[in-house]
Amino acid sequence: MREDLGVLAWGRAHRGRHVVADPAVRADAGPAARETAKAGGSTLAHGLGRSYGDSGLNLGGGLVRMAGLDRLIAFDRETGLLRADAGISLDALLKVTVPAGWFLPVTPGTKFVTLGGALANDVHGKNHHLAGSFGRHVTRFGLWRSDRGEAGAEIECSPGENANLFALTIGGLGLTGIVTWIEFRLERIPSSHLYVENIPVDGLDAFFDLAERSLDWPFTVAWVDTLARGDRLGRGIFSRASWAEGGGFTAHSGGGPRMPIDAPGGLLNSVTVGAFNRLYRARPGARFQGRQHYDPFFYPLDRLRDWNRMYGPRGFYQWQCAVPVDSMREATRTLLDTVAASGDASFLAVLKTFGDVPSPGILSFPMPGATLALDFANRGQETLSLLARLDRVVAEVGGRLYPAKDGRLPQAMFRAGFPRWSDLEAVRDPILMSSFWRRMTEEA
Repeated sequence: MREDLGVLAWGRAHRGRHVVADPAVRADAGPAARETAKAGGSTLAHGLGRSYGDSGLNLGGGLVRMAGLDRLIAFDRETGLLRADAGISLDALLKVTVPAGWFLPVTPGTKFVTLGGALANDVHGKNHHLAGSFGRHVTRFGLWRSDRGEAGAEIECSPGENANLFALTIGGLGLTGIVTWIEFRLERIPSSHLYVENIPVDGLDAFFDLAERSLDWPFTVAWVDTLARGDRLGRGIFSRASWAEGGGFTAHSGGGPRMPIDAPGGLLNSVTVGAFNRLYRARPGARFQGRQHYDPFFYPLDRLRDWNRMYGPRGFYQWQCAVPVDSMREATRTLLDTVAASGDASFLAVLKTFGDVPSPGILSFPMPGATLALDFANRGQETLSLLARLDRVVAEVGGRLYPAKDGRLPQAMFRAGFPRWSDLEAVRDPILMSSFWRRMTEEA
């Protein structure tokens, strides 16, 4: 156990002191949780630190770093059923499963997250309209609880055993206990390549129309130019893909170069982002049809390690909403218009649609409709004011924000968007807490 003064969220706007333990085997996870909770007042499991806000932090308290619990326990290459330690990364899993002809059933936009983090945030991907979120493919997991005897104990959770804890742990932000191992079903693939179509769209209506015509494609997503206005509002590049036959099963190689230092403050502004947007839309790949390896399609940001340092020493805020089907076109239009009018540019703007495939997780983020993800360099109150205006648009249509992304989500908006939050609080392990949950549950 040690003190770490500089644990960072991925957005780098939240950082601070933690008492940290690094268990190396599953049996040490429970004792590590007890020790760090005793030293810090509470504790929290922590993966690879890819939560953008404060949901993965416990400022002033304890953290149990789970990345050392990274063993593959069992992998049935005939059925695709896999069991592994909660601290193993998706990066490591793919290097084993892809050569055997299997892929993750759902993956977020980075492979540098732990299996436990994927469960705790019930991550979604480019195939939500067909596959739902990650929790839908989980069959069982081990959960250490501090209130099961003097030393605590690990229990098994599945849809048929400890079903309430199963549902509340999926998307439960790591608060129901320390998840030690996870079993889930992989997806059989015909090769490690996809057939991809990148199609420029001139505006928001064109995006939604194309998304509706692409529902039979397994993977869909769009990049959006947030500086475009008027008739060009919502212009961008719509990408859709399906697994391609033939070509073998080649896993991705090692990571790319790293961002070595923090970029100067103000590097990402409307001028530089505008120039990038023009080049991005004009590049040959913006009008591409053909085969592509899974790595650049699913994980484009992983090609530059520590890319979050591009936003400078003050970091940035990631903001992601989900809005319902009946209002998604107008709400998305208002959101993009609000951003464009502000003059603040989002460097990474992703728009996609969610399907109506339900998750077993009670606090799962997706809802049938659309989701828009934006990021903004941290310029203090100016940025917070813009995000508050975006919040109001989402609240008015009954949408919600993603806790894994948002480091300043208002308590009232969280409770309205996740009305069963108190069910999680009722079963929260008594020694577990996060900075995010403290903000969401403390009474004014």
